[in-house]
Amino acid sequence: MNINELNNAWIESGQKVADLNMQINAALIDDNYDEEKFANLKAQRDKEVARRDSLKEQLDTARAEQVYNMPDSVKEPLNDNEKDLKAKFVKDFIGMMNNDPKVLAMVTSSKDDSGNNAGLTIPEDIQTAIHQLVRRYDSLEQYVNRESVSMPSGSRVFEKWTDVTPLANLDDETAAIGDNDDPKLTLIKFAIKRYAGITTVTNTLLKDTAENILAWLSAWIAKKVVVTRNKAIIDVMNKAPKKPTIADFDGIIDLINTGVDPAIKTTSFLMTNTSGLNTLAKVKDAMGRYLLQPDPKQPDQYIIKGKRVIEIADRWLPDNSGNHPLYYGDLKQAVTLFDRENMSLLSTNIGGGAFEKDLTKVRVIDRFDVVATDSEAWVAGSFKTIKDQEANLAGTSKA
Repeated sequence: MNINELNNAWIESGQKVADLNMQINAALIDDNYDEEKFANLKAQRDKEVARRDSLKEQLDTARAEQVYNMPDSVKEPLNDNEKDLKAKFVKDFIGMMNNDPKVLAMVTSSKDDSGNNAGLTIPEDIQTAIHQLVRRYDSLEQYVNRESVSMPSGSRVFEKWTDVTPLANLDDETAAIGDNDDPKLTLIKFAIKRYAGITTVTNTLLKDTAENILAWLSAWIAKKVVVTRNKAIIDVMNKAPKKPTIADFDGIIDLINTGVDPAIKTTSFLMTNTSGLNTLAKVKDAMGRYLLQPDPKQPDQYIIKGKRVIEIADRWLPDNSGNHPLYYGDLKQAVTLFDRENMSLLSTNIGGGAFEKDLTKVRVIDRFDVVATDSEAWVAGSFKTIKDQEANLAGTSKA
């Protein structure tokens, strides 16, 4: 459901609430007051209120996601207040690195969700710049479902594609319509975790311009975020149902045809690492032609049976005992990353050898959780080598 559909559904739900409130008022002032009718109307109203509020929450989330994904060319430039916040962040960062008592008191007094020192919170626009840098790397986050959350823990309800049942066929026009089968819902819980990394900052950097300091911070944090989130996503990806080791090209076709529910085939893709793609790219048919074909729309990418083959660098998606990974399915259905969006920085010149070497170390903390939502929307295969196809027509000779 897109933003316009969500908005229309929210408006319609709000109108239903208003209509039900009018019916409730009419029922209350009716001389022939019917307690059962009133109770039914009130139950309908309360249910619709919950639906209306849920639609509004989802609409706000979708709008925020749309803004998050806007290209730089259509984003409004920072206003004076936002520029001041950015300048203040750089000033506070330098003050924290130089052990300014006022800044240190500020960053050590703030607490995160777990009661630990929150450090210096990174402003939203700088976090946006970091996320834009993240996309330039081999980030797996772009392929999973990402949801921004404001709480340290919570839960969501999901329904697997394979559990969705059809409506009943009524052969008799006078037949009573029965209730739908209760959906088989799965409760998914998330608990935001803290992931941290430390780097060393030189005095030369602290004397640099604000723009260079921000550029260095953004690039360093982006790389840390990619590495950390990739590992967490791969850990969840590997929990997908395992398929037998693939030995020939027919095994890949079987994976595409039977690996996931047909309902999500249109959004499914293949994923392997660079070594795996290199192996697949050398497989030939009986005529000596390469079976892996370039995408006509994007010649630098490959397709198999119309499915895109996504390549991830070996360092992010390594081999397992010499076997190349080969995943298939819709990763947005299978995995959700719950993003707390609350990055922070904290420094020290005491621990980790900083005092002995007269250095300052900076710790960055990223807060998120990755969970499997639909284990049947993603399957994990592997292969070591793929055989070339053999000719199936024997040659004939003239007598």
